[in-house]
Amino acid sequence: MTENKELDLAWDFVNNTDRNVFLTGKAGTGKTTFLHKLKMKSLKRMVVVAPTGVAAINAKGVTIHSFFQMPFGPLLPDTDLNNSASGFNRKFSKTKINIIKSLDLLVIDEISMVRADLLDGIDKVLRRFKNRDKVFGGVQLLMIGDLQQLSPIIKEDEWELLKAHYKNGFFFSSQAYMQCQAITIELSHIYRQDNPKFISILNEIRTNTLTKSSADELNKRYQPNFVPDEKEGYISLTTHNKKAEQTNYRELEKLNTKTYTYRASIEGKFPEYAYPNKEELILKVGAQVMFIKNDSSPEKRYFNGKIGKVIHLDKDEAIVHCQEDDFNIVTTPEIWENINYTVDTETKAITENKIGSYTQMPLRLAWSITIHKSQGLTFEKAIIDAQGAFAHGQTYVALSRCKSLEGLVLNSKISSSHIISDSNVLSFNKMTEENQPDQHVLQVSKSEFQLNLIEELFNFYKFLHPIGRLLDIYYKNKTIIEGQVEEPLNTMKTCVTELLKVANAFKAQLITLVEVSKTPESSEALQERFIKAIDYFGAQTKQHISPSVKAFGFTTDNKAIEKDLLKQFDTLEVLLATKLLYFGGMTAGFNVTTFLELRAKSVFLAKEKPKKPRKTVIDGTTNMELFELLRELRNNIAQQEDLIHYQVFTQKALYDMCETLPTNKQELLQVNGMGKVRVEKYGIAILEVIRAYCDEHNIETSSTSEIDFYEKPKPKRKKGDTKKVSLDLFKAGKSPDAIALERDLNVNTIMGHLASFIPSGDVKITDLISEVHYKELKTIIPKTKFENLSDLKHQIDAKYSYGELRLVLDDLSK
Repeated sequence: MTENKELDLAWDFVNNTDRNVFLTGKAGTGKTTFLHKLKMKSLKRMVVVAPTGVAAINAKGVTIHSFFQMPFGPLLPDTDLNNSASGFNRKFSKTKINIIKSLDLLVIDEISMVRADLLDGIDKVLRRFKNRDKVFGGVQLLMIGDLQQLSPIIKEDEWELLKAHYKNGFFFSSQAYMQCQAITIELSHIYRQDNPKFISILNEIRTNTLTKSSADELNKRYQPNFVPDEKEGYISLTTHNKKAEQTNYRELEKLNTKTYTYRASIEGKFPEYAYPNKEELILKVGAQVMFIKNDSSPEKRYFNGKIGKVIHLDKDEAIVHCQEDDFNIVTTPEIWENINYTVDTETKAITENKIGSYTQMPLRLAWSITIHKSQGLTFEKAIIDAQGAFAHGQTYVALSRCKSLEGLVLNSKISSSHIISDSNVLSFNKMTEENQPDQHVLQVSKSEFQLNLIEELFNFYKFLHPIGRLLDIYYKNKTIIEGQVEEPLNTMKTCVTELLKVANAFKAQLITLVEVSKTPESSEALQERFIKAIDYFGAQTKQHISPSVKAFGFTTDNKAIEKDLLKQFDTLEVLLATKLLYFGGMTAGFNVTTFLELRAKSVFLAKEKPKKPRKTVIDGTTNMELFELLRELRNNIAQQEDLIHYQVFTQKALYDMCETLPTNKQELLQVNGMGKVRVEKYGIAILEVIRAYCDEHNIETSSTSEIDFYEKPKPKRKKGDTKKVSLDLFKAGKSPDAIALERDLNVNTIMGHLASFIPSGDVKITDLISEVHYKELKTIIPKTKFENLSDLKHQIDAKYSYGELRLVLDDLSK
């Protein structure tokens, strides 16, 4: 097959471009073999689907309906996929979403059976999860099939709904197909037949141009009363399943030998509609049978469609002799696997995962089978009954199963009335035959594909939406959002805008560098410019975008706004990580395979982030520890009084207190949002926290801090003795909480007092923190990356207090 120019061309288009391909060809031209080779050797991340369960099992793929979670009814173009009432199961698993996001190639086998509305449904799902602005979400499609063979099944009531939107039911009339600029490659070399006369007759039948001379030649095989010798191994092909079943059981009943029943073994998930064989297979010695699977053993003694006769049976095996062989085939049960697709946790590769199996003898009774079931099979000798042909392509499928005219017998004469061809198919085939791609189109497509990948690498357009959305939320809610928001976002926006201008100029320059006979990957001039571009874009990203992302931080009381901000910022972080991954991985030059590997890996960057929700780091205040102490106080009061935290005091008030450090009633009343009622209720607790913080950090405060607030002046404490007082009370047997209550101080302040005596041995660390928490934190903290105490507090379990963290950090630093 390596010498087949059409197959080689198809291979190049599928593997080295991003063009959508319809691979078609007469029966026996190697389409199925091409698919198996593609699965084994292609470097692209692919999924294989087919319209029916049996077709999916044969192609070693999954059904379209199961992978894309489609309903079986008609899908109108305006169907909302997000509406559960539409019949879609919209709850895609994270694994499936990641598979779609990282997908390079989708293979649809037996495309002739895929309805137009179903292909449009696939387009909608791919757009939803990968790229909504590109047809099929930017995924490359390989569609394999022969339109002259099996056609889509559409019921009359379904067509009544669909005909307003589609010219016909075939896949090529779908909106997505008409937009996707697919190329058609038709395979012409026939491997099944080698008789030029027979090949010519089949071509005429295929195109509905059967001449009288060809019909006469074909009808020389007409033998209405033909009764085959049972040793010759003829199989009868008929139009209806009932007729084939009746023939098989009638012939089986004629045999006087013992009946053996072989029951299938089914494990895991294997739906009944996909059973490749009868669940209870009844055989007798003397029965004519057909193998329905390729031999899985190294000997390859049989293939799907091989005809033989049973010469011996027992409970575990069947011995079959085929007329053309000089050996007998000992046949044992074969296994058909039902698979789904998963992502390898380590390599991130799309892998096939076995979810069920069907084990049964790979045989079926074969005095007769339907033309439908003969699709894809090859017979040495066949009796064709095409008189009841009722569907497009049936006569062609039946006749093309035979390897030669000599092995063909007709039960009824063939005339043009038996050849049912759809005019839509004939006109589509005529149009595509006139536009077959050649090496020039391939070369142009390769260059466009590689230039598109380079453009994707340097394109920062996707950054604009999350940056714009973050700024929009901030400007509309400025009064309730605090932190480092506007400046880092505007810095990023300026840098991204400039990079977009440079990228557009760079793209135009690259086009002029690519020679007609070369691809970007093989152009020395382009590679030189590419490496310089990697250095420039990487440096700009690291100098301007990365620091801005790191500097960004906010806090707000509004949970809905917080959720929206975090969602957009998470998107921004993943986009940045993706660019840094590209720039770091392609410093040696542009390589398609390397880029595709990096792009697939980038899909999983979001999964590698911490499992806990990202907490914002507050860089908008100069007293971050006080910020945490006051926030902890607020949460405690809210919990005790069954309030929402901002009912105690707002986020803006929290910021103002950290900046102005009020230490008396008058100063606290000046804080934005702190009215008389709040000051009376919570003022003492708030001011104690602020004053203790100022004492501990030697911050100078108002000399009237106590006199103004309390009804009676309290004696001013001597600087330095406050810690000693706490120690004395602790040695007297009082707990930090009891000391805090007695001294009207925050418990974290008391913890700080007592911690200062750990070095002298007056207090042990496990006096202030439980041994369990102490051991846990000594393990957790060294494994956690954090910038400051607030950052650490946000990243670990909320059960650890601010004071406990500081104690263990001090202990670890010794």
